[in-house]
Amino acid sequence: MRANSILFWILSVFFILSAIVYTLWSLLDPMHMKVEWVGTVALTLSAILAAFIAFYVGRSHAAQGGELPEDRLDANIDDGDPELGHFYPWSWWPVSLAVGAVSFIKKLEVGIWICFIGVEVSILCIVGWVYEYYRGYFAR
Repeated sequence: MRANSILFWILSVFFILSAIVYTLWSLLDPMHMKVEWVGTVALTLSAILAAFIAFYVGRSHAAQGGELPEDRLDANIDDGDPELGHFYPWSWWPVSLAVGAVSFIKKLEVGIWICFIGVEVSILCIVGWVYEYYRGYFAR
């Protein structure tokens, strides 16, 4: 995490320098001779965002109390491989939930009436996904 923090600080400095160069370049343009605000603001906000991420990652690194396996040179690949959860690969509920979400978004293209179908399908799929392990072959 320390390396990530340093990289984001470098990225923040790069964006600040780019914003300064961009602003000076737009002032020196003989056609306009004024600041082009969209690029200047975008580069400045990119620098601020990179600084926020660098600060957060640096504080997280300081609070965790030790080095992560990704930061050690002597670590194995298996050291940084935590258990992320238990997911059944044969579940069709995520696919059907995606269909419900697509039909909800289609209201912008087709009409508001399809939104009601999408909401009903999405609620049905969320309930089915939550209670998938309480019934059928895989009940616990």
